[in-house]
Amino acid sequence: MAYSAKIGPSILNSDLACLGSECTRMMDCGADYLHLDVMDGHFVPNITFGHPVVECLRNQVGPEPFFDLHMMVARPEQWVRPMAAAGADQYTFHLEATSNVGNLIKEIRESGMKVGLAIKPNTTVEEMAPWAGQIDMALVMTVEPGFGGQKFMEDMMTKVSWLRSQFPSLDIEVDGGVGPDTIHKCADAGANMIVSGSAIMKSDDPRSVITLLRNVCAEAIQKRSLDR
Repeated sequence: MAYSAKIGPSILNSDLACLGSECTRMMDCGADYLHLDVMDGHFVPNITFGHPVVECLRNQVGPEPFFDLHMMVARPEQWVRPMAAAGADQYTFHLEATSNVGNLIKEIRESGMKVGLAIKPNTTVEEMAPWAGQIDMALVMTVEPGFGGQKFMEDMMTKVSWLRSQFPSLDIEVDGGVGPDTIHKCADAGANMIVSGSAIMKSDDPRSVITLLRNVCAEAIQKRSLDR
């Protein structure tokens, strides 16, 4: 098994007036990567930020933090090169947002970024399967994309379990309503990349939350390894 437990705070839940220092704070608290939500007001109703903000963050925090860009945008092809130039490490686009998945995967790779593929709750996991061998990470949304603070959708765990059984070494990310109360369900299903927003960012002790989430995941990974 080539995957490990990684925790990525969703920085959209931080104090946006202090985005650079918030990113640094999260890395200092032990985050493995940073999850950056890009929304365009079309694919989802909200608008967040684009490549100029990503570039400013990269310049401020330096080359080390891994930037996982969650592109909740209607035309993901449009932003591949700008995001690569801005310093993104992984470009995660939605299956529902493009009619040419293969070309987009190729373009992301050629730009030097890793490839993430995301699905919304109403999209079947089988639709992702043809591309699973060509991507670095599969993202199973556990809420409807576009708004923070939604309730975790436990029924999405069947998708995670299916992906883990079919593609044992794939990085599988979950995003939406994930925190200490729901992490066991995610870990047991086979998720290893955990996006957590308010549970980490709003905590008085984010380091302990990050550690808890990682430990639960690591234990589940170890158990799965022993059970094989």
